[in-house]
Amino acid sequence: MSLQERVHEAFLPDGALSLAAEQFHVREGQTNMALAVAEAIETGGQLVVEAGTGVGKTFSYLVPALLSGERVMISTATKALQDQLFGRDLPRLVEALALPIRMALLKGRGSYLCLHRLELARRDGHDDRGAARALAKIEQWAQATRTGDLAELPGLDERSPVIPLVTSSRENCLGAQCPKFRACHVNQARREALAADVVVVNHHLFFADLAVRESGMAELLPTVRVAVFDEAHQLNETGIQFLGVQLGSAQALDFARDVLAAGLQHARGLVDWTQLAAGVEHAARELRLVAGKQWPGTKLRWNEAVPEGLDPHQWQFALEQLQQSIEAAADGLDTVSELSPDFTRLYERAMELARRSARFALPCAPESVRWVDVGQQLRLVESPLDIADAIRTRVLQIGSGEQDGEGEGAAQAEPERRSWIFTSATLGDDARLRWFTEPCGLQEARVLRVSSPFDYARQAALYVPRDFPRPQDPSHGAQVARIAARGAQRLGGRTLVLTTTTRALRSIGEDLSRRFGAADMLSPIEVLVQGELPKRVLMDRFREGAQHGRGGCVLVATASFWEGFDAPGDALQLVVIDKLPFPPPNDPLVEARGRRLEAQGRSPFNDYFVPEAAIALKQGAGRLIRRETDRGVLVICDTRLISMGYGKRLLGAVPAMRRLENEESLDVALDELVALNAQDDSFV
Repeated sequence: MSLQERVHEAFLPDGALSLAAEQFHVREGQTNMALAVAEAIETGGQLVVEAGTGVGKTFSYLVPALLSGERVMISTATKALQDQLFGRDLPRLVEALALPIRMALLKGRGSYLCLHRLELARRDGHDDRGAARALAKIEQWAQATRTGDLAELPGLDERSPVIPLVTSSRENCLGAQCPKFRACHVNQARREALAADVVVVNHHLFFADLAVRESGMAELLPTVRVAVFDEAHQLNETGIQFLGVQLGSAQALDFARDVLAAGLQHARGLVDWTQLAAGVEHAARELRLVAGKQWPGTKLRWNEAVPEGLDPHQWQFALEQLQQSIEAAADGLDTVSELSPDFTRLYERAMELARRSARFALPCAPESVRWVDVGQQLRLVESPLDIADAIRTRVLQIGSGEQDGEGEGAAQAEPERRSWIFTSATLGDDARLRWFTEPCGLQEARVLRVSSPFDYARQAALYVPRDFPRPQDPSHGAQVARIAARGAQRLGGRTLVLTTTTRALRSIGEDLSRRFGAADMLSPIEVLVQGELPKRVLMDRFREGAQHGRGGCVLVATASFWEGFDAPGDALQLVVIDKLPFPPPNDPLVEARGRRLEAQGRSPFNDYFVPEAAIALKQGAGRLIRRETDRGVLVICDTRLISMGYGKRLLGAVPAMRRLENEESLDVALDELVALNAQDDSFV
């Protein structure tokens, strides 16, 4: 029996999948995707699948991958998705399919407890009570954990300042010279990954390894026959973060502090550590001062020899001083390198920082763009415009010729038979999914689009107000807050407001907080604003909604909440988008991509800005309907959708919801939801 036949059998009404999925029913799109994945595994090559919300794409790629008997790597966008796959989806399927499969979870080293750094943190002590309590909790957990994965530690805030103190980085890891090397959780995770049949990684780890060959992927990937990238729409932006070069004043300051601490601990009096550290610190601060006062988050273009608006002589002098101070520290470290492994790692950091300083003194590499991020610290960035070249030469061809040297001793998968599966709910707004395939170098891949099984016309409605301020109008934010409050008041919360800028986030959040601050306290509506609490806490509190006698919630969010936020059922019934999510036109990376399209004789607006907005709009709209039983209303507060020629194309990216023509019909749709909620409550 072929793989495709076995996969088809698993997706039958009484097949193995019915044992793994609650309330399983056959979906044609899910089965078709699974068969396409099975074919790609059998024949090799690249397959790109856009699978609409509700298709069940996770099982569509997992079932054929597991049944194939091949060695499989699955890469996800986030560590949370990794945990879901490894802790829930894979175990269910492995049991249902009755397969003797070894699974492993592999994350970046910053996700694992470093026993050596925990010991150092314990020795140093902390005056801050909160940090001391968190450290004590980690110490207790360290005695029992097998994996050292900090995600297993309940109640640990991902923003805790203690985490960097008890985890290692590539810069400060002592490697084989570490006194805790044999018990190292990172090494244990890598050993398990190399011995497993199925390994779950994440995109950040994958690209970090392409950049530095340090995460263990260099040994793993050549042995893999099937690679699946879920949430693949994030691949390009994740990849360019790691495939570029960065140099920050904060990096230099951290290096200086580490040099001083290690020098005084291991080689006091042998080198003037205070002078060396002070020299690096002074040079880093002087480089920051050259940029002067700027709005936080400002990005300075760097198309010429120096960033725009900066004095060329001051900039070049400050960059040279930084390089010289780091090289002086390297010389001092070199004289005592045999005394401690800390000095060896610090010397390597110094040489890398010096190389980066020298690189930024030279012209920008072709097909890259350079800029400076200005905040409290300064960050120099050189980035490729996309990952197409890296994917073609370093991913799809990996395992052939000389590139297999890292995997000596391991069985090498034949490169021509390797299968590469890329999937997401949002990969483009045209038949060839060019928004995704072009920047990822996958123009030759087979493309499949699988529609969502949801009945959007019945489940959801779309309202685009006609009489509304333009996005640039000062009153626009207040009107967005008004319409969101109107809906939230009727629904008892259950409202998500997605903004395109942090400025709009703050103004709309403040407006809604004022409106509901004086609300009836017997059934208050809580206004949650991104940034005020950790993301996980915000999501959990919103999902609780009006349960347990609490009032409902309005969540105002931007950036990461446009995707990956899942609130099924009646917890979320109104999504309000403030305006069309076009890329910021003054961003240096956006500008460089536009210039490249112009040089190719193409339209930056039609071939870049509109597709980017379409994808983001599809992702934001996708927060509303997550299950077949969900109901809701989407409001997009941007009249350009109905007044501009490109509006039709952007509307085509939104699921085919029924249209509401005015606020009266919006109120009727909201009241229908209220009635449905009351009806559902009567059955509880």
